[in-house]
Amino acid sequence: MASGPRSSPIVQPSTGTGGAREGLFRKPREPAGSSRHYRPSRSLPDVCPKEPTGNARGLCEGPSVVADQHRWTVYCSKVNLPAALNDPRLAKRESDFFTKTWGVDFTEGEVLPAPSLATITAEHFSAYLQETAQREKIHERCKNVCPSKDDLSLPSITSDHDKAKEELEQVPKIFMRPDFVLNDPATFNAVLPWTHFSVAGGKNSCDGASSRLLQEKLSHYLDVVEVSIARQISLRSEAFFHAMSSQHELQDRLRETAGAVAELRARTAAVGRVMCRGPLRVLRDAVARGNCVRLHDKLKLMAAVQQTQPTVQLLLSSSEFVGALELINTTKEVLQQELQGIHSFRHLGSQLCEMEKLIDKMMVADFTTYSRSDLNRSFEEDNQVLEKDRLQSLVFGLLRQRKLDFLDIYSEEMMQAAKGIVRQRVLQLVSQIEEIDTDTVVKLQDQMRLMSFTQWFELLECVFEHFILFLTRIKATLNVIRNVVLEVLDSSQRNRLTTTPADADSELAYLTHEGFFISDALNHAERRSGTPAGTQGKAQIQTQAEASGSDSASGTTESSSSRERTTNTTSSLPPGGTASLEDLMPSDLELGRVANNIQELLHSASDISHDRCVKVLLAKAKDGSLERLSSAEFVCVSRAVERFAKDTEALCYRRSVSLRGALQSQANRFVHRFHEERKTKLSLLLDTERWKQAEVPAEFQHLVDTIASGHITLPERPDDKKPNEFLLVDGQKYAVVGTVLLLIRIFLEYCQCVNDIPSITTDMLTRLSDLLKHFNSRSCQLVLGAGALQVVGLKTITTKNLALVSRCLQLVVHYIPIMRAHFETKLQPKQYSILRHFDHITKDYNDHIAEISAKLVAIMDGLFERVLSKYEVKAPMPSLCFRNVCKQMNKMHEAICDLLPEEQTQMLFLRINASFKLHLKRQLARLGVVNDGGPQHGLVVVDVAFYTENVQALRSLEHLDLNMPEIWEQKR
Repeated sequence: MASGPRSSPIVQPSTGTGGAREGLFRKPREPAGSSRHYRPSRSLPDVCPKEPTGNARGLCEGPSVVADQHRWTVYCSKVNLPAALNDPRLAKRESDFFTKTWGVDFTEGEVLPAPSLATITAEHFSAYLQETAQREKIHERCKNVCPSKDDLSLPSITSDHDKAKEELEQVPKIFMRPDFVLNDPATFNAVLPWTHFSVAGGKNSCDGASSRLLQEKLSHYLDVVEVSIARQISLRSEAFFHAMSSQHELQDRLRETAGAVAELRARTAAVGRVMCRGPLRVLRDAVARGNCVRLHDKLKLMAAVQQTQPTVQLLLSSSEFVGALELINTTKEVLQQELQGIHSFRHLGSQLCEMEKLIDKMMVADFTTYSRSDLNRSFEEDNQVLEKDRLQSLVFGLLRQRKLDFLDIYSEEMMQAAKGIVRQRVLQLVSQIEEIDTDTVVKLQDQMRLMSFTQWFELLECVFEHFILFLTRIKATLNVIRNVVLEVLDSSQRNRLTTTPADADSELAYLTHEGFFISDALNHAERRSGTPAGTQGKAQIQTQAEASGSDSASGTTESSSSRERTTNTTSSLPPGGTASLEDLMPSDLELGRVANNIQELLHSASDISHDRCVKVLLAKAKDGSLERLSSAEFVCVSRAVERFAKDTEALCYRRSVSLRGALQSQANRFVHRFHEERKTKLSLLLDTERWKQAEVPAEFQHLVDTIASGHITLPERPDDKKPNEFLLVDGQKYAVVGTVLLLIRIFLEYCQCVNDIPSITTDMLTRLSDLLKHFNSRSCQLVLGAGALQVVGLKTITTKNLALVSRCLQLVVHYIPIMRAHFETKLQPKQYSILRHFDHITKDYNDHIAEISAKLVAIMDGLFERVLSKYEVKAPMPSLCFRNVCKQMNKMHEAICDLLPEEQTQMLFLRINASFKLHLKRQLARLGVVNDGGPQHGLVVVDVAFYTENVQALRSLEHLDLNMPEIWEQKR
């Protein structure tokens, strides 16, 4: 950081105390013009490049690669400040080195004491001195008591040490290296520089002098080292002698200890010889005797295991699979635990495994045979479970072997049995029908299509009946299987709660000639009175082997006892093997899954039965036979199917949908045909209707009365009575045409179908809505549209025809809410939106009725316009014009008074009267007649009085307010 003579000062002078705190040294400047002269100073050699002049800011900032790449900075200096100050070429340091470069203000200043450091006095050491005073006194006393050997003073020792150190420094460092080895050529050449000697064969005086000089030098080095070693030994001689005396004392103490140990060993050997040898021999003999007893037990156990295979064969001959599996499992456990490593039984384990696999196959085959015989036996037998004990034994054995897929076998057999039920029923019924030639018609489906409805329906009911028996039998069998599974599950949980951990000391380690734990032998001697827990399996094998024997009587006894135990398998586990059996049994999760699969199998049985019945249904429906059934016949089929579905649902707790779906499909076709037949019939009736009032037979009146009583069904035909002129509905008379009477009956047929087949409610409601719309639109075309003139050949559409149509439409509107309420009871709440069709139909009918009323008013309006346009106010009175008007009014009244009720008649004539007043008012205004009391006004009053008298003389119009003053213009 040296700078040249042209460098600008680094630190600028500042005011205040900040400079003192920063530790900068300043020298006060001399006033200008001072006469003080400096001694010319000798400058240092220029070891740094000249620094360019610049401000202080440029030196304080770091270098910039971009801005400073071409100018000199302090970082370009190659010599630091200490190197410059310690230049060896200078005799002394220049006294004005800093001032000549950095200015006269750079001077030394007083260093202020640090405010954070306390002033240390002698009081701070008083506590330490008091603490160490006692130890110092002891140290001084020891120094006085034990002076040094040579009583050497510290200066003399120090001087000797320095002298020895200087002498040792004369020895080359190579001799002091820890890896000094003369075998190393480099080290040897460094110690003995042979290059100084002549390599020629002869010797000269120079080489001899060099050799002597080298020898003397090495001898000198040796003397220096030996003297230094001797000095060090002399200084530590006292320590050496002390160590030697301590070594002799230690050896004396070791000799005394060795003598004491030898005496102790002799006494211990005597005690062992006198007190321990005899008791240990007794214990060894006891252990040997126990080993002999165990060997005898092993031999007896081997004899029992040898009888396992004959016993298993005897049990299998009587189908005692569970007993055979228990014996095999117990024998395998004994082989693994008690007889492991016995050479004569090395193949028995594999043989038992093969026998166990064989038993698995036998149980699966036996279960398959049982399922087939149980499902295919005659239905004339009772529905009790076939060979319940055998089934329980098989299920328990399959569970024990973890053959949890045995339910799949039952499911396959169930499928085949269901197919056989339908086949047998068809063959049985076809054999009784002579019209069907089985040689020509081979397929069962074709044979069913050739049956009449009665024969086919009998077949369907027979199939339903047998499938109910079939499901009842399956449910009873599955209940037995479920009870076995649940009993095993309950036993497993109960044993898991009551089982305690095995005793950890049940296994004993025996003392043999090789030597084992004596404590185990003592424990065994103490437990001789008890029976080990591990001997239960051995006892079971011995019992079974002894029971099997070689004579047939023993075999018979074992077989009967085993059969007796197998019969009670589901209520108690085999004795002596509970723990091992629990290990072999499936886990609780697997047993729970099997129980669920049993329930699913019952559901599957229900589905299979429905699927087979669907085949019977579709076989008959393939050629459209079911679509051509009458309503009563189809209702019979629907009721039979619904009854069968409910029975299976109650039996299997499963709502199968296949049969109901097939029936629904046929019902949709039936509804389509049912609707098309009635729509066609209604169209034919409308096309032949002459729109005259028809008599009402007693049958239809009884039909209406039944509806009024709340029974929306087709009643039985009543006794023959005289027909009525009107149809009485809730106290009102309805004049109707014959088509409407049949339409009401059709309504009830639709409702009756919904009662019998609830599944077609939505479809039937849509079709009924279509039928109502068809009647409304067709009647409008025929009457209001005058279509009856061409279709039926009517000469004209009279007001009576119009009034009759209006009344028929009103009757239909009366029954629409009743039909809506009936269908609403058959629908689900989420299907109520479909009822809006009835609201739309009601609106259409009311609009049609309003159009007919408007048509009647329009007829009279045209008459009034034509007649009153010729009206003149002149005698005689009443005028001919008013007489014609009254005559037409009488005809209108005669045509509708018996058809429409009084209220409707009055409302109709009020509208006709309003039309008459309007045309009369226009004509009077045209003639200029006003109510001024003049002659013409009087004549008009006479005509109006005549009109009023005639109208009010009509029946039910006596109190009709005609308000005739409205014909006159109001005076302004």
